[in-house]
Amino acid sequence: MHDSGEAGEETSQGTKKLIKVGSAVEENQRRIVPGKIHSSRASIHPASMIKESMTIQVTTIAFNNPTYPLKLRDGSQLPPPHKIWAIGKLDILEQKLLGFFCSARCPGDIILKTYDLARSWRDNGVGVIGGFHSPMEKECLDFLLRGKQPLVICPARGIENMRIPKNWRKSLTQGRLLVVSPFPAKCRRPTVALGMERNVFVAALADELFIPYAQPGGKVSELVRRSILLGKNVRTASRPEGHISYPGKKMTERA
Repeated sequence: MHDSGEAGEETSQGTKKLIKVGSAVEENQRRIVPGKIHSSRASIHPASMIKESMTIQVTTIAFNNPTYPLKLRDGSQLPPPHKIWAIGKLDILEQKLLGFFCSARCPGDIILKTYDLARSWRDNGVGVIGGFHSPMEKECLDFLLRGKQPLVICPARGIENMRIPKNWRKSLTQGRLLVVSPFPAKCRRPTVALGMERNVFVAALADELFIPYAQPGGKVSELVRRSILLGKNVRTASRPEGHISYPGKKMTERA
């Protein structure tokens, strides 16, 4: 991302970095015809003159900072990262959050059930956290971004230089979306290894996990086994128990 300007400051909450997204001026190339008067205004299309701009604030929170998330500090789910980076309101992590994971290849009947459950989370104000990387996760993210419930997105990369998708910006300005990562700026691209670390990070921040489908032997299945061993409640879409709290069947043995 090419930043048009940025500034930083130190606060009690951590190191904050301001990044202005967009606001780039684009000018169409003009073809000069001899003997013709050219207007500079006529050469710039109004719609492409100025892009939508938004200033985001990236906060770095060290382990010794009082605002460091309690869910990570105790180290019961994973060794606490020395630092985390956040865009949005960090206090969203203090709310009850449902961790959402799904393998890339998901059976059709489970897809339909999961769509219904995602709508119920949105309509009932259930806070959801995830990496939202697999196709099913991305589809459900679209539903959740249209709601009013708390939402936490954890990319498998650093977020200091990440381009914020346009469809995230409204939720950020509403104060209901948090983007958080344990990875520094040098991790500019998602990798398989970073994805696995991110999944463990999400599971540590979640109060309970919902897994519509975990492919046998896959990364999500491994996460399920690990989470159950650590005492985390894991649910699936196979037999929903209702839409009041966290819909899904509690898993105690297998994904």
